[in-house]
Amino acid sequence: MRPAPGLVIRQASALEPQDDLDASVDLLRRVASGELAEERVVRLVAPAPTVAMSRRESRMPGYEDARAAAIRHGFTPAIRPTGGRAVAYDESCLVFDVISRDDAELDPTRFFAAAGNTIVDALQELGLDARLGEVAGEYCPGEFSINARGVVKLIGTSQRAVRGARLLSGMLAFGPVDRFVAVLTEVNAALGLDWDPATFGTMHVEDPSLARDSVEAALAAAFVS
Repeated sequence: MRPAPGLVIRQASALEPQDDLDASVDLLRRVASGELAEERVVRLVAPAPTVAMSRRESRMPGYEDARAAAIRHGFTPAIRPTGGRAVAYDESCLVFDVISRDDAELDPTRFFAAAGNTIVDALQELGLDARLGEVAGEYCPGEFSINARGVVKLIGTSQRAVRGARLLSGMLAFGPVDRFVAVLTEVNAALGLDWDPATFGTMHVEDPSLARDSVEAALAAAFVS
């Protein structure tokens, strides 16, 4: 996926978790309608503590127990506008949205692959052993996850399309992940979903010397010219 003329929005989020997730959809609709003229918009967020679950998970028998577990661990439960499974993050993480006007009609699988390879290339340029592909036992499993060393999941991506534009969202952890592992263990247990906590990757382990600003700049440049 080549960089396209666009806009980069950096946000230290003061929004409530559900409002923050809804802001992604608002941007998607603004790009699709032409209110935003850019071909591509990248939004980079330092979010409030959130456990984002899918609408499918919200219909599972254990959903209320999963919500309660998130709250006990200091995370606000919210419904993500894209697909996938539960993901936990806080202000130590980078959540990013890529909204593309020109990719609206692209097959979802090809879109995942193109965006995933773009992210992998950007991380490899920074010296990381980043690869495209699922790690067995990862949270929110997906064929086009971005992993490190083939061992831990670094970034999971999900998408949503409307007529005229497509949204890709992802999350990368930078600090220690103990609190994320703890909350996801309880949330996934409540939902009856298996996962291996050892597969939760973070920049804190992969390259603690690599500044967050450098990663943000590399991802933005990979998508927006």
